[in-house]
Parts: sequence; C-alpha cells; structure tokens
Amino acid sequence: MNNKIKLAVAGAVLASASVANAGITWDAGEWTVDMNGNVNAFAIMNDSSDTTQASGGLANTKGNDSKSASINTGLLPSWLGFTATTRQNDIDTSVTISFQPGASTSALAGGGGSENRQAFLTFGDKSWGSVKVGKDLGIFGSTAILNDMTLLGVGSQGIVGTAGGTTTTLGRIGTGYIYADWNGQIAYTTPNMNGFQATLGLMQPWNATGDSGKTAAGADANDVSANSTGSTDEFGFQGQASYSWTGDFAGKAWAGFFSQEVTGLATANGATRGTGNGSESATAYEAGLSATVMNIGLVAYGYTGEGVGTTGLLRNGFDTTGKKRDSDGGYVQATYVIPMGTKLGVSYGVSNLDDNASDTANAINLVKSNTMLTVGAYHPLTKHLNLVAEYSNVEAESHLSTQGDTESDIFTVGAILFF
Repeated sequence: MNNKIKLAVAGAVLASASVANAGITWDAGEWTVDMNGNVNAFAIMNDSSDTTQASGGLANTKGNDSKSASINTGLLPSWLGFTATTRQNDIDTSVTISFQPGASTSALAGGGGSENRQAFLTFGDKSWGSVKVGKDLGIFGSTAILNDMTLLGVGSQGIVGTAGGTTTTLGRIGTGYIYADWNGQIAYTTPNMNGFQATLGLMQPWNATGDSGKTAAGADANDVSANSTGSTDEFGFQGQASYSWTGDFAGKAWAGFFSQEVTGLATANGATRGTGNGSESATAYEAGLSATVMNIGLVAYGYTGEGVGTTGLLRNGFDTTGKKRDSDGGYVQATYVIPMGTKLGVSYGVSNLDDNASDTANAINLVKSNTMLTVGAYHPLTKHLNLVAEYSNVEAESHLSTQGDTESDIFTVGAILFF
C-alpha cells in the first residue's frame, strides 16, 4: 500500500505484520497506479449515565434514553484511494485522490455521509526531500493518531447524540490528542538522514469554532469562538521532527508544533474582542515516543497549547472576551501480541481545557476534561481481514461543580478489511 495514504497505512501498521501492506497495483505507460483502502463496520452499543453534558464534553448522550445501538464505521473510515507515481527528469512525482464513504444508515434517508479527504501531489528525490501540495492529513497530531490502537476500532463515539449517523467515530480524538484533521497545505519533508526526518508546512488557516456554552440557569451564553468569522487572513504553520531506530528495541521519538493567528474574534452582535487589534496567536506543542520490544508495543504522548482548544484545532479555544483558554493532555498505550496473533491492548488518555475568569463569572457549563479508558482485542483472521472487539469508558467533567460528570460505556464488535 502506498505510504501516501497515511490513515489506511496506519491500519496495517497497527494491526500486525500479517496485515497486507500492499495495494492493487498496475502499470499504465510511464505511471504505476496503486488502488488501496479498507472497508469496516461495527456494531456499537452505548450506555450513558446522563442526558446532558458540558459544552465540549465527549461522553455520548441520547435524550432521555440512556441506551443506543447502531451499525457504523469506526475511527478509520471506509476508504478507496488511488495513487499514481512516476519518475521523470530525476524527480519522483505522484498524485493521490481518495474517497471515504460512510457505512451508517437511517430510515428513508439513505447512507451516511461521505468525504473526500485527500487530493494532493508530491515531487522530490531521496537526495533532497519532497514537497507536498494539496489536501492531506495535517502535520501536528498526525503521529499521535497513527499510533492510536483505536484506529482499527471505534473508541469514543463523539459529540453526536446517537451512536450512528456519522461517517466515523472519534477513537481517542479529544481524549488524549487534538485531531490532526485534513488540511490544504504546502509542506516540505527532508530526506531521511540516518533515522532523522522533519516536515514543515504552510497550512490553510481555519476559523475558531466551538459549542455554545450553557449558564447555570440553562440559558445560552455565546462562546466567542462559535461566532468567530475571521482567521483566514494569515496562513497557519505546522511542523514535526522525528527520529526512528530499528533493532530488538525499535522505536520512534517525535516533537511538533502548531501556530496560527486568529482574527475577527467577536460575540454574536459582531463586537470586536481580543487584545489590541482583535487578534490572538494560537499555539501548541507536542512530543511522543513509540517503541516495540519482542511482542510488546508502548506509546506515550503529550501536548500543551494556548488558544487551540480541545478535540479539534481551534475548537473552544477562546472565551466570550476573546481571551485564550489553555489546554493540555496526552495518552499512554500498551499492546501485546499473543502467540495466536491477536493483539491485546489497553490505553488511557485525557484532554484538559482550562476556564477563564469570564467563564466562571457567567457560570458557563464548559468541559474541564474528557477522559477515556479503552481495552481492545484485534485479531488478524487473514492477512487482510481483522476482527475487532473493544470496550471504552468515556467521562466528561464540567467546570461547574453543580453539573457533575457525564459518563458512557461503549461496547463494539466488528471487522475491518484492508486491500
């Protein structure tokens, strides 16, 4: 499978060595074409202890009914990707386009949502590196999600009020790392220098977004980030450097950053907020380590930021006065492949979001932390097909002491097939 299809490749990496790592390839003139992807679906059963939760909370709720069930794709969407490569004038070039159909359905409404996450070209040479132009997985947070064992499963169901109806679930997004997402970018990656490699990208800037907070009395308290209309007058920047090594104790260490100027911070009535000219710089930093020894795999990751919010980049990162909220989090994970080939794993992660003085003064029901414990089993029935069973416990804690925690238990079984 071509390594430009990053998320599909990650599934093969995370499953086991027996999972297929090559797509369907053929030659077409001067080009080599690679068709690859996956199909997956899961039976998802959710049991929630509460019917309401904090703004930004990820413990699934469903009105007055605490239980829900559905058939849905997991964190990794079903995937069909095409990559064509050639070498001309001593330059390696490629183009990648992919499609992600949803597997969820609802009565009379047809299928779930579909996406187009990749459309990019690359050119370069192993002597001086490569350049990527187009839409692909973001840089900041990318290695964190590619090492997440729930990439083969479901993890958290996310913010939606029911188990189904979405293209994907959240996995560990928002409970240990911020989503890298799919960004328009112009990025340069250095050649591999004895295990060291770095990527620096000029990124499509995004608006700050967020959920409308709730006051203690239940009235809407407009979150400035939910009403922001700016952010697109300056490019964003992302980068990551890593060092990989092989041997009996193989592994990878990495560090990255995110930076973007957020402008036009405003309340619902359009009044400009923030400091000085109404703009703020959102920044975040990350570091992680993954290692394997014998049949054991270990991952440790952490991040910290100002104005980047939680779950998604720039989500809930600002209060009603345009002031940045601090956030941090991380996750740890351990897996073990038993003799029959099944990978058993356990992981725990947390994403924290600090409140500001205006949040406290307005008694906004803002999420304080989202945590998730996941236990999973991933069995390669064939070199292409994996059976998956997971249990996840998700908790969302509010900054309001009167709100209490929201909790959901998620049980899933399903299958994922790579080609």
